[in-house]
Amino acid sequence: MDLRRVLEFLDQCRVSGQRAVLVTVCAVEGSSMRNPGTIMGVAADGRFAGSLSGGCIENAVVSEALEALKAGAARVVRYGRGSSYVDIRLPCGGGLDLQFCPLDPASRFAADCLALVEARSAFSIEVGPEGARCEEGWSPACFDPASRTARFGHWPAPLLQITGHGAGVSALAQLAQPMGCEVRVLTPDERIIAALREEGLNALRLERRTQSDLMSGDPWTAFVFLFHDHDWEIELMHRALGLPHFYLGAMGGMRAHEARCAALRARAISEDRIAAIRSPIGLFHSSRDPHTLALSTLAEIIRTYQRCDFTAAQLACA
Repeated sequence: MDLRRVLEFLDQCRVSGQRAVLVTVCAVEGSSMRNPGTIMGVAADGRFAGSLSGGCIENAVVSEALEALKAGAARVVRYGRGSSYVDIRLPCGGGLDLQFCPLDPASRFAADCLALVEARSAFSIEVGPEGARCEEGWSPACFDPASRTARFGHWPAPLLQITGHGAGVSALAQLAQPMGCEVRVLTPDERIIAALREEGLNALRLERRTQSDLMSGDPWTAFVFLFHDHDWEIELMHRALGLPHFYLGAMGGMRAHEARCAALRARAISEDRIAAIRSPIGLFHSSRDPHTLALSTLAEIIRTYQRCDFTAAQLACA
């Protein structure tokens, strides 16, 4: 979930006129902390962003990246099992093939990627001997050891549209942002809005229960309803159910959910859509502590996101 942070780091290197290296996990053998397509950025002064393991090879990766900068050419290096670096081992016993791709300050690779991140568009990163390139649209992972080329697709980060009131709203928003999620809060509580805006979070005021025009979604959106007064949610949930999303969950016990479903049926919402509502919300239920509820909810959202096949969604958005 630190893709954006690494790209921002690489783009800052470009803006400051400093050379950098894009490091990409191209292949994994056995166990590994990170999946193929994971990236890390290394600046010419030795600073870096991102990680490719649990901390066991990062120093070696930085050293290799600086060597690639001196040589001025991309290279693929194996670490762990099967590596020529016998003194560098992965505790898990696996192996990693990493592509080191030097970036000149003139390269707009990171800026091009960030533009698509901001637009919430799927994109792919292609690396090889000729350098790094950003392409619009998602591509399945592929790595050709012979040509030392690889391509990896990246979906937009989850967008949590949190609608509700109470401490759970703030707790979920504050937990989701450091995890790399985008956050948008709709609440009638002005105190929550003021506090979240001070932290740089996007928060808008709901002035009435029928203000559904503030809601928007895409295939990578998770709608989260955290109202104690469930009368607030029906009009807003009706709107959300008609928007693209990969997750919709609502706080409340069994009786509250039964009343919610009845109200939605009265609005001619289909049984399939009603059945897809996650309630009680979260991976572990019956939590009345706001922070535990936030953790439980975010865990369920991230698990759902990771299990989704967004290929059809990309075609629909093309």
